[in-house]
Amino acid sequence: MQPNATRLNAVPVFGIRFMRLLLLPLLFSLFCGSLTAAESVRLTNGEWPPYLGEQLPHKGVASRIVAEAFALQGVEVTWEFHPWARSLQLAERGKRDGSAVWLHSSEREEKFFISDPVVESGYYLFHRKGYSFDWQQIGDLQGRRLVGTRGYDYGAAFQQAEASGQLRVNRVTSDETAFRQLIAGRVDLFPMDKVVGFDMLHQHFSAAERAQLSFHPKPLRSDSLHLLLSREVPGNAELIARFNQGLAQLRESGKVTQYLLEIQQPLSLAP
Repeated sequence: MQPNATRLNAVPVFGIRFMRLLLLPLLFSLFCGSLTAAESVRLTNGEWPPYLGEQLPHKGVASRIVAEAFALQGVEVTWEFHPWARSLQLAERGKRDGSAVWLHSSEREEKFFISDPVVESGYYLFHRKGYSFDWQQIGDLQGRRLVGTRGYDYGAAFQQAEASGQLRVNRVTSDETAFRQLIAGRVDLFPMDKVVGFDMLHQHFSAAERAQLSFHPKPLRSDSLHLLLSREVPGNAELIARFNQGLAQLRESGKVTQYLLEIQQPLSLAP
């Protein structure tokens, strides 16, 4: 009886081992599948250092904030860099999930879910040191030699004054060109985001050139910049809510303030 009992007891043990061998590859494939099926979002972007840039660390500080806010919600970001108009168009048509970062407007609300503010932007009037200049309202800029970059919106009051002819603005193809005209004394004032302007002056101009410039402390315009998620993409209403939650978590951790200070502290007009 004992040998037969031993043989009979061995049958289920062998069966369990056989089933384990069959299940291991299945479990492994399911595990790998769960990794590849992790949530992701495809966002368009453009060049606006130090906030955004394909070759910048973390793709720029604004891109870093967006990516880390999504990561806190278990979503991975894939970035695509295009000219700004194409970036917006791809997102608007739902060919990409969204785009970062943009001004809030009622027109954009019709086509996008708009996030809570990601970063703040402040445009100031740059001028040469020694240039006697003060202003409180747009009318005070009348008669000044102004330069601006094509396609840029410097705020409703400025744009209206330019369109009516109250302000005469020489529009050029790039911010760098505008700064060079300012340094050369060909124009008096150039409106520019302060952080972006400082970064450009450090990247493309000498210390001696930077030392020639200053800016008026009154901002021409102050705005928040946002992530846009297309209304054409199913699930984006829920996704923007999750992003806002992740963004709030990131702010509460102090990391947003830390990242912004990291890019601003090294920048100044001093030689």
